[in-house]
Amino acid sequence: MQKTINGATFKSMFLAAAKLLEVNRALVDSLNVFPVPDGDTGTNMSLTLQSAVKEVINCKSNKLVDIADAISRGALRGARGNSGVILSQILRGMCNTIKNVEEIDTKIFASALATGAEVAYSAVSRPKEGTILTVIRMTAEHAQSVRSKFKDFETFFPEIISAGNKALDLTPTLLPVLKKAGVVDAGGKGIIFVLTGMFKALMGETIEAENVATTVETNEVPVDNHADLMSLGNIEFAYCTEFFIINLKKKTTTADIKRFREFLMTIGDSEIVIGDLEFVKVHVHTNKPGVVLTKALELGELDKIKIENMLEQNRALMKKLEEEKKEIGMLAVSAGEGVTNIFKDLMVDAVIEGGQSMNPSASDIADAVQRINASNVFVFPNNKNIILAAEQAKSLVENKTIHVIPTKSIPQGFAAALAFNPEISVSENKANMVHALDTVTDGQITYAVRNTKIGGFSIKVGDIMGMDNKKILAKGNDISAVTLNLIDKLMNGEEIITLYYGQDVKEEDANKLAETIQEKYPDCDVEIHYGGQPIYYYYVALE
Repeated sequence: MQKTINGATFKSMFLAAAKLLEVNRALVDSLNVFPVPDGDTGTNMSLTLQSAVKEVINCKSNKLVDIADAISRGALRGARGNSGVILSQILRGMCNTIKNVEEIDTKIFASALATGAEVAYSAVSRPKEGTILTVIRMTAEHAQSVRSKFKDFETFFPEIISAGNKALDLTPTLLPVLKKAGVVDAGGKGIIFVLTGMFKALMGETIEAENVATTVETNEVPVDNHADLMSLGNIEFAYCTEFFIINLKKKTTTADIKRFREFLMTIGDSEIVIGDLEFVKVHVHTNKPGVVLTKALELGELDKIKIENMLEQNRALMKKLEEEKKEIGMLAVSAGEGVTNIFKDLMVDAVIEGGQSMNPSASDIADAVQRINASNVFVFPNNKNIILAAEQAKSLVENKTIHVIPTKSIPQGFAAALAFNPEISVSENKANMVHALDTVTDGQITYAVRNTKIGGFSIKVGDIMGMDNKKILAKGNDISAVTLNLIDKLMNGEEIITLYYGQDVKEEDANKLAETIQEKYPDCDVEIHYGGQPIYYYYVALE
């Protein structure tokens, strides 16, 4: 009977948990209440774990304190969407308990679950029962109640997983929208897979599936006219040293070249040693270029030596950037070429490619903010499932302040950006941007990916749906007809109607729809723009 878990075992348990969730992420995605094609909860939770997996794999220590720190750090940086952020907080709380011991027993594990639940609840401004929070809380409470009874993990884990499943089954009774959709909470299902994966590893079971990726794809963050601010002021090794080793000595072997590479790893980073016994190219960042050259001479002759002082380069660039630094910058999350170009036309400094089908992580947002040469950066999430990650990004940036404007849609993001005035203060701009959200009424047109009953509608796969930011307002089989129906439901005396058509809509069809809208609402100005967004046929804005 296994009564304690050491660092090496816990590491394998975590990796198995990540793998089992990855294997089942499509299943978790399918539990999303809204029947829109949004790789949501399962994908976000899995990608959050994969960021932690990368840190764990790079951790060479088997001490619990080091593994716990790697998991906590990686999950925080990779947290995506509300579900990913909450999962990262659960792991953070658990790791804060685990890192203080050398081995884990059932009492410690139960305490870790309780701390994880507590930290996760505190991370959400308005915790809602019937979600992943309920599942982790009730699981932790049961673990606390039986931790003295089940002192070995072979009996303890099945007990807490069973309690977790019972809590999961309760979620539809606590959250009416789940009951109407006929599903359990997706995030709660995800956390059960995490615990089950841990137990499988503990029991020596193999999770059959393709290998889980050990790196996480991040969204490209193009930032025009700005240097990479993230790399400045943090140079550990000052001298970029490059040269060739030629005319290698007869006694030099491939093993000697390998040992030389290993030596460079001890006195620098960014090391590259490539070639053979005829010719070797060397690159390394180090504080001891002389030592590098002396060591290399043991292998052969040196040629084309170049040593650059990166500290001096850094000082010059820092000075230039400080001179160009502005008080306020803006960052938007966008999906679609046309939408991105509109944000750039509105003087938004940077755009993260992301949205409903791929929520950027807290780390993605923080990295993009760091690259903007401004003391204050306004962030427009443009999706309610990204707001929490944007808030979490605040703890990941240095020497600047993030101001999250809680935009839940692309039209709201446009309204916020339009409200920006470089001549007034940060606080005034923030107030104006938040106020601007109330000036626009908006909705989206998309399609259903599964059958369900929700909001008084019986939805079938392929149905066209018109929604605002809270609920479905119209459905049918024709995109234009549903769009007209949605506008009619949203209209409340507004004077401007704007359509942004997506990548799956032909320009002529969009123009034809705009003409029909103009005929129906002759007193309104009707505008149409190419958005190029995936998933949504149209974004609709009324002002």
